[in-house]
Amino acid sequence: MPTGFEKKSKTETSFTPCVDSFDIISKFQEYFTEVKDPRVERTRWHLLTDIITISILAVIAGAQGWEDIEEYGLNKKEWLETFLELPEGIPSPDTFRRVFEKISPKEFEQCFRQWVQSLVEKLGVEVVAIDGKNHRGSYDRSSQLKALHTVSAWSNEHRLVLGQTKVSDKSNEITAIPALLEMLDLSGCIITIDAMGTQKSIAKKIIEAEADYVLSLKDNHPTLHQQVKNWFETSLSLGFKDIDVNISQRVEKGHHRIENRKVYTVPVSHLPALYEQDDWAGLTTVIMVIRSIQYWNKTTLEVQFYITSLTSDANKIGSAIRQHWGIENSVHWTCLCHFS
Repeated sequence: MPTGFEKKSKTETSFTPCVDSFDIISKFQEYFTEVKDPRVERTRWHLLTDIITISILAVIAGAQGWEDIEEYGLNKKEWLETFLELPEGIPSPDTFRRVFEKISPKEFEQCFRQWVQSLVEKLGVEVVAIDGKNHRGSYDRSSQLKALHTVSAWSNEHRLVLGQTKVSDKSNEITAIPALLEMLDLSGCIITIDAMGTQKSIAKKIIEAEADYVLSLKDNHPTLHQQVKNWFETSLSLGFKDIDVNISQRVEKGHHRIENRKVYTVPVSHLPALYEQDDWAGLTTVIMVIRSIQYWNKTTLEVQFYITSLTSDANKIGSAIRQHWGIENSVHWTCLCHFS
């Protein structure tokens, strides 16, 4: 059955399906029916689905603690009553705390992922940015616990964290990213990842999932990076003579600066054989982005290189790269349960 989220052909125009936000919210609690209620029957004054729904909506809205969740519920009570039963009104902070201390984190996490996956399908997410984040202040010196490090999948278009996994103390982002990719059905999406995730195994996993990738190319692949860098520098100096280059340019003004971004995309067939080229599943295009930022007192220049499974389309690829930058400034996630 079509969902509006099937893989698009290379030439097909992308679209975002019309989504009824009230439909998403009103059916929210349906995804959490598998969470077992830990309370005895005589103490169930509030429905478990009401407690979970209010808590998650409050955290998404910026709640930092149980009192904040109660305050959110009280402020939004009239709206919440349109799709929640609330037989005894808004629960107290102690009620929220006691319930979340007792419910199974595994059950909650599974239901939460099912709900997020339904959003992915309904919203028609096209670009998914994956990046790691070290959570400042999450370390505990007394217990000798390191700061929490997570890897998140982010839809900048919808300002939504689609999935998140903890990076194990004995692991790193290279092993956490494949685990995150397995959480979501991302077929038809463009997956953007910074240099840490630019790995042959990850590119292969993305292609096997019927998605496309845009991977940042830096010094962690020194030979390939230097090859692409040298080729672009030489070709640019010659004006890309007899080369099928696609170029897009975007100028943005704001925050007391002028940012000029120029994106160059070239099919790999126009380059000499790249180092271990055949080991990169689906590799189709190489990219150079020249980013100039003019401030009142100085101008900065940054040149970045990427590889991608997408065909050479500077507008489309440039848009995906811009959306990836959004994850670095926008992902501030708080979870009510422990990560698995």
